[in-house]
Amino acid sequence: MAKSKEYIETDTGNKISRLRTTILGSQNIILGGKTLIHSECTIRGDLRRFEGSQQSIAIVIGKYCSLSIGTVIRPPSKTYKGVFNYYPLKIGDFVQIGEGSMIEAASIGSYVKIGKQCVIGKFCIIKDCVEIQDGTILPENSVIPSFSLVGGTPGLVIRELPECVQELFEIECRKKRADKRIGKYDSSVYRKIDLDSTDGRKNWISKASAKQPSTDIFFNVRRRSHS
Repeated sequence: MAKSKEYIETDTGNKISRLRTTILGSQNIILGGKTLIHSECTIRGDLRRFEGSQQSIAIVIGKYCSLSIGTVIRPPSKTYKGVFNYYPLKIGDFVQIGEGSMIEAASIGSYVKIGKQCVIGKFCIIKDCVEIQDGTILPENSVIPSFSLVGGTPGLVIRELPECVQELFEIECRKKRADKRIGKYDSSVYRKIDLDSTDGRKNWISKASAKQPSTDIFFNVRRRSHS
């Protein structure tokens, strides 16, 4: 069982693992609150865009998100008119990112579940209510429509997802945040309901905890480096 001392908790309820977690340029990162950042994650807020003499926010992550072990979050970059620059990366609310995945998207919507060992290429746009299967590689500039199940190399839309995934993904994220074990969380226990079953969805939703008020607070933690 994970020890509570493994995680730093901020005033807005974000929990960040102390174990080999690298958060660079924290002044350029915004978290919406109640987000989990597990061990060995890397968030590159130092890779930000310069606009004249002003710094811009590099990474925005919404509320109730979960970054699993070894996740890497980097703003996308490109050379335009001979000038190399980084561009902001925005992640919505209730987003789960699986172990060892690399994210360089331009934007990821809300209620999105990204599997293990995925690569989300530069400037990808993932809309709301999307599930990306383990090992998927999305090429640069891919656009994934809402309610899509995506898999493969390169990643392609396999089928459409039912509307209930929004509620299911929200519950999964809330369960992860409420689980005191954190590192021992087993997401498979929350996948027993058939997504196409309306009755199953109603039974599931009835167990959800009451919603908490949302927050959108500037995130500030100490700079950390690999030991």
